[in-house]
Amino acid sequence: MTNTVIVVVGLGLLALILLMGMLAKMFRKAGPNEALIVYGFRGPRVIKGHGTVIFPMVETCRELSLELMSFDVAPQQDLYTKQGVAVTVEAVAQIKVRSDQESILTAAEQFLSKSPQQREGLIRLVMEGHLRGIIGQLTVEQIVKEPEMVGDRMRATCADDISKMGLEVVSFTIKEVRDKNEYITNMGRPDIVRIKRDADVAAAEAERDTAIRRANALRESAVAKAAADQERVLAETLSLAKQAEAQRDLDIQKAQFTEQSRRQEAQADKAYEIQTNIMQQQVTAEQVKIQQIEKEQQIKVQEAEILRHEKELISTVLKGAEIERQRIETLAAAEKMRLATEAEGRSSAIRTQGEAEAAVIFQKGEAEAKAMNVKAEAYQDWNQAAVVDRLITNMADVVRAMAEPLSKVDKITIVSTGADGASGVNKLTGDFTKIAAQVPALFEALSGMNMSELMSNVKTMRSRPNGSGTVEGKQ
Repeated sequence: MTNTVIVVVGLGLLALILLMGMLAKMFRKAGPNEALIVYGFRGPRVIKGHGTVIFPMVETCRELSLELMSFDVAPQQDLYTKQGVAVTVEAVAQIKVRSDQESILTAAEQFLSKSPQQREGLIRLVMEGHLRGIIGQLTVEQIVKEPEMVGDRMRATCADDISKMGLEVVSFTIKEVRDKNEYITNMGRPDIVRIKRDADVAAAEAERDTAIRRANALRESAVAKAAADQERVLAETLSLAKQAEAQRDLDIQKAQFTEQSRRQEAQADKAYEIQTNIMQQQVTAEQVKIQQIEKEQQIKVQEAEILRHEKELISTVLKGAEIERQRIETLAAAEKMRLATEAEGRSSAIRTQGEAEAAVIFQKGEAEAKAMNVKAEAYQDWNQAAVVDRLITNMADVVRAMAEPLSKVDKITIVSTGADGASGVNKLTGDFTKIAAQVPALFEALSGMNMSELMSNVKTMRSRPNGSGTVEGKQ
């Protein structure tokens, strides 16, 4: 039962597919640029812009193009105008099938069995005949100067005959008009001669007017120039007098201004020197204060560094030595116990030798621990020596910083009476020597340390045996 249903369904689908294929072959569509002419048992029909079903054997169809046809209308024979002048006319015509069904059926009757070339040949014959009649009614001047009028008359004249073929004239344009006797060429010569004559007359009149105006302008210019010369001479005379008076007043004022300027410059120079000395003294005082504050901060930083270094030495050297000593003692005790344990099963001679070796190891550990303690004490002495070394090393920087403000002074004015036996530059160098001599006192005031005590400590460390403090500190 199931197989029977499947077969029936399959046959039904096959029949449906065959039916759809037949309908697809029977269905024909017409594009927007063409018309489908259907004829058969239902009579002729026009299909445009949609589709229809064509029953085979009883109906058939043909396609008719609705596109625009463009071709030249150029009769090979000469066309004679109203004046009897033989001319050759070339034009372009745009023709198409009308869009209504009656015109499409009419065009199908006339052209459906003909090729496009045959269709254009028939239409061209009709157009050329009407063009010949229209040219015979017009003059050459009208044809050449009014081509739009020729096209309008052509469309109006051909409309009836073309409409009978189901067509319409979209446009008709004259491209070129020629003649063999140069009638068209000579037609414009009178106008050219007249225009040239008028141009020559106008040029002559323009030259005449220009000469008259130039003469008038020269005369007026000469009169104006003479009057201007008179006014110029008078103005120059008055100007020279005014210039002399102004120069006299200017010289007087310059002398007065020069005297005042020199007096003010002398006062300004003296005031500038006094003010410069005052400002320089203030700047030097402020710089000394700044240097003092900076050195205080540096000393604090150095003190903190010294404390940190001492703690580091204590933590690294002393603690390391203590740990090493304990480790050595522990190892010695362990070795002693091991030897004692092993000696229980051996002879008394071997026990005596083990005890001796343990004693040697223990004494070696104590010696290394003492050496580490001595080294730690040497590092502590080195800290105080390092302080002295840093103070002496930085002494030159302090003197240089105190003398640095003078390097920025452009000019120094020395006022000296020589009362104390020194004057000029010698006085200045003597003051610098005094400033340098006050640097140790400045160190003692800033650090709170006595330079004499520090130096005596250094001497004490150097007097130790083998110079241990100095050697260790430099290491």
